[in-house]
Amino acid sequence: MSPAGSQDWEGQPERLARWTGSYRPRAGLPDEFMGEDGRVRGAWPRFLERLGGLAEAEIMARFVSAERHIRDAGISFRIYGDQREHAWPLGSLPLVIEAAEWRALSDGIVQRAELMEAILADVYGPGRLVADGLLPAALVAGSPEFLRPLHGVDPPGGRYLKLYAADIGRGPDGRWRVLADRTQAPSGLGYALENRMVLARSFPDLYQDLHVERLPGFYQAFREGLAAGAERADPRICLLTSGPFSSTYVEQAALARYLGLMLVEGDDLVMQDGRLHVRTVSGLKRADALWRRIDADYLDPLELNPASRLGIPGVIEALRNGSLVMANMPGSGVVESGALAAYLPGLARHLLGEGLRLESPRTWWCGEPEGLAHVRGHLDTLTLRPAATPQRGVGRDAILGPHALAAERERVVAALRDRPFDYVGQESAPLSTMPGWERTDTGLRFVPRPFALRVFAARTPGGWRVLPGGFCRISERPDVDPIEMRLGIKSADVWILSDTPVDAPALAVQGPPRVRRIDGHLPSRAADTLFWFGRYTERAEAVIRLVRAHLGSVGEAVVTDITGDVQAPTALRIRTILDEWGAVSAPDLPTAALAQEALAGRDARGSARSHILAARGNAATLRTRLSGEAWRVLADLRDLLSLDEARDFAESQLLGRAERALSHIAALSGLTQENMSRAAGWHFVDLGRRIERAINTCSFALAFAGDEASADDLGVMLGLCDSQVTYGARYMQGVALDPVRDMALLDPFNPRSVAFQVQAIERHLAELPALSADGIPEPHRRLAARVAAEFSGGEAADFDRVAIARMESELERLADAVAARYFPSGPQALRPEKLKGLA
Repeated sequence: MSPAGSQDWEGQPERLARWTGSYRPRAGLPDEFMGEDGRVRGAWPRFLERLGGLAEAEIMARFVSAERHIRDAGISFRIYGDQREHAWPLGSLPLVIEAAEWRALSDGIVQRAELMEAILADVYGPGRLVADGLLPAALVAGSPEFLRPLHGVDPPGGRYLKLYAADIGRGPDGRWRVLADRTQAPSGLGYALENRMVLARSFPDLYQDLHVERLPGFYQAFREGLAAGAERADPRICLLTSGPFSSTYVEQAALARYLGLMLVEGDDLVMQDGRLHVRTVSGLKRADALWRRIDADYLDPLELNPASRLGIPGVIEALRNGSLVMANMPGSGVVESGALAAYLPGLARHLLGEGLRLESPRTWWCGEPEGLAHVRGHLDTLTLRPAATPQRGVGRDAILGPHALAAERERVVAALRDRPFDYVGQESAPLSTMPGWERTDTGLRFVPRPFALRVFAARTPGGWRVLPGGFCRISERPDVDPIEMRLGIKSADVWILSDTPVDAPALAVQGPPRVRRIDGHLPSRAADTLFWFGRYTERAEAVIRLVRAHLGSVGEAVVTDITGDVQAPTALRIRTILDEWGAVSAPDLPTAALAQEALAGRDARGSARSHILAARGNAATLRTRLSGEAWRVLADLRDLLSLDEARDFAESQLLGRAERALSHIAALSGLTQENMSRAAGWHFVDLGRRIERAINTCSFALAFAGDEASADDLGVMLGLCDSQVTYGARYMQGVALDPVRDMALLDPFNPRSVAFQVQAIERHLAELPALSADGIPEPHRRLAARVAAEFSGGEAADFDRVAIARMESELERLADAVAARYFPSGPQALRPEKLKGLA
């Protein structure tokens, strides 16, 4: 056997030999990279020949750039049961497969998808497979995924499966085998897309030169498949998520954005007159197709799991009457059963008239006497698995393999005696390996890593279509199977290498394209989140401005000096506000400690960091609406305000952080103004900022522009309103109470004044949909008009402390009125006027 390092690389650099020279597949395991003869196999020589033209330093720099992009774009995942976000772990090498081999694999995937469809049609229909003895009744009726309310319900659109996925690996004979079928709500399609975008961005030359098959055509066809069967020609398609704490929420948001779907949660949807509708700020809007990413049992608390808080009461009725197309049909998870693999070869011959092209490892169900006897007699060589779909978060390594069986034989024997039908025995199927990077003292080298590949097939109007790529997971440890994403598992892009150049897919448009100038309807929950995103951002800015003022920086046109004496009245007022807002634990901290806590306090609910994290949490649910640049600014702000609490920072350092944070917030505001479509979503973001800024400015005026305000107070007031330069240009004399009040409260030309905010609020409300048809302005608009009249007709001398406090209260009432009108919840969610004009 010749080592890979001695292979003829046709003059490629010596580093190729160093990368591959020590590579050895693990004994008894098939390897994607190297054959039994020690030579590099498949598409890898083409890949290495091209990769070898890059220096190691450049390769690593490109991957550092990819990691930075992942961080900036917020591509992340959650481990099941863990609320923390983890950066997406993109592996450093793609899995490369030749196009000819992929075509044969795709044929097997399509056949398997057709078989699953046929089984589901029988299980929820005539039941001939059970009646004819081809499928044990207990496997169907005893499965927790078999949903009796769906029996006899024909799937709208005629198909149970819109998306099928299979986890595959190579068997000992080198042939691909199916490790698990995924029909419930297959995940990974969004991460496959993100992997491709990141890696193609980092290695555009390799991607182009190696003729990698493109992905967009599949996603477009999949979207058309989601719409197929809907009653309306231009259907509204929603992606149902369990929310931002779902372990795969980021990929769901990416898919919704890429496919142009409306990302919704159960609370966004309601059944009315036998049809599913989305609660939007414009009223109820009909949903025609639903791609669910929650387990079927949680879909309808009326007919399925009554404890569910994720689904939509009554939605099964929409399936019965055919008004809603759903992907995948509830109950389709029944064919994910591990026990079904024992019967698939016979079912394929019966239903399809041919044998399986992609087989599973040999399986025996312990619910049958023959299967139980075989498993009992071969416990030392088999893997024991649950017969039903394992609980989420349970990977292959949590199932008992031969070594574990030997160690726990007594317990296993007891389980097989008491409930044998709960288990299947399966041939041990250790995963095949592919190369991954390992850094050594002498540079990089390839090492074999276990991997699992998830392949997707979509039901489209033209039939089944297989994604020319997939979702590959790689384990950094040889004893851990990468079936579930968790720490220590990386992901890899999958490159299908064509022999000929691959053209970029053209957009397939049936007939003349319909021009649109609307951004779709905005769900009420999303509007609420956008509104609070604006408010939290503004709250963070207000805290940072207070810290900057206390550290003595209020601009060049008006100079104050309040840092030398922490007992100075102006300094005490700043400290009091920070204490009342919950930004500091105590108002009498030393100046630097107080500033550090107000900026970056982890336990302070009102610190600037807490507000930015809250805004970022809201933004996490808005990934379909915020640009990548906005997300990067939020990430930078989070990092800027994440100070080491064990370290004491100097006042000058904290002032620098505050200044940079304000610059980032200004950039975020600019991105919102320049990059967001002027649809309802933008109105709510800016509306939240305007209302919060107006309320905060009134709070500042109560503290620093009262009747007894000092020059220091008025200087700080101008600094908080960012109006020092304008004031200095307009008034040659020093600061005076009425001019400062006028500029901060009443000046319609000052973008920081309350009057300016109120005018903007009125414009936003005028652009938002009105549900009243009687011509009378709704309560929130009447309240805004009254507040606007106060500021447009008032004079500075009229705004004493009593008047300012009253206006602050009115603005807070206005915020509540906007929420009550556009973000109803509980009993108010189905107000009669919201049922008008259903579309």
